[in-house]
Amino acid sequence: MTPDVLTSPVEPANRQRLDRWSAQLLRLSSLLLVTTVWISAALFGLYILAYYASALYQGDMARWNQVLPRLYEQTTTAATTGIGLHFAAGGIILILGSIQLVDSVRTRFPAVHRWVGRVYVVACVIAALGGLAFILMKGTIGGSAMNVGFALYGLLMLVAAVATYRYAVLGDMVRHRAWALRLYALAIGSWLYRIEYGFWVMLTDGLGHTKTFDGWFDRFMAFFFYLPNLLVVEVFVRASHRRAAPIARIAGSLVLLAATTFLIVGTYYFTLYYWGPAISNWITGAPQGRLGQ
Repeated sequence: MTPDVLTSPVEPANRQRLDRWSAQLLRLSSLLLVTTVWISAALFGLYILAYYASALYQGDMARWNQVLPRLYEQTTTAATTGIGLHFAAGGIILILGSIQLVDSVRTRFPAVHRWVGRVYVVACVIAALGGLAFILMKGTIGGSAMNVGFALYGLLMLVAAVATYRYAVLGDMVRHRAWALRLYALAIGSWLYRIEYGFWVMLTDGLGHTKTFDGWFDRFMAFFFYLPNLLVVEVFVRASHRRAAPIARIAGSLVLLAATTFLIVGTYYFTLYYWGPAISNWITGAPQGRLGQ
């Protein structure tokens, strides 16, 4: 009698092949995502330094308001200092955080990984505190929804930074790695915020967005720019567990590949029209145009 293939157990050899294939797929998809994030986040980090730091150096602080109004006002020096520290530290963490994701650096140069990690964690704390200080002293342009969403973002970054450092000191590398990934997912939030807005404006002509950032889409984005990042990290952390089922690894790989495709398109668009021109102008000394063009 022919056995029922739907109820018969999978042959051990087939199960082992499926385990190896799904694990390899997860590794490749995660490598592709990390590479994409590394390149894109590094470009955005350079853009932050080129556009915002150069505005400070050139004495053209009003340029900050072209992206988000009311970031700079002469009457709110303390709040401006806080957001300035947030921007400066943000550029640093986007570049250093990407380096921390490279396996060869961690394994071949552990001392470099540790020292870069310390600077990275301190920069994350400064970025979080700077942003929180700005919200407490001045508030965001978008009102209560943006205040709550951005404040929660800053608090989560503080928690992740402390946990990342704590588990490294304790020698719990499994939890350290998980919290380091969560911290990085939060650290790239400001970068994703711009990419997601860019896609939305391009596809819907800014539906639900207002100049004062209090439209329904603006309120949604006050939380969306970082919470899905944490969800992707949790999927990856659980899928990469040794005991994870092959189907979980495959599902995790599909999530990572979808995120990679989104980031590749967004990176191309923003580098072509915003980040690239701003970085080029910074290097050549040419005047910065509107929105970094």
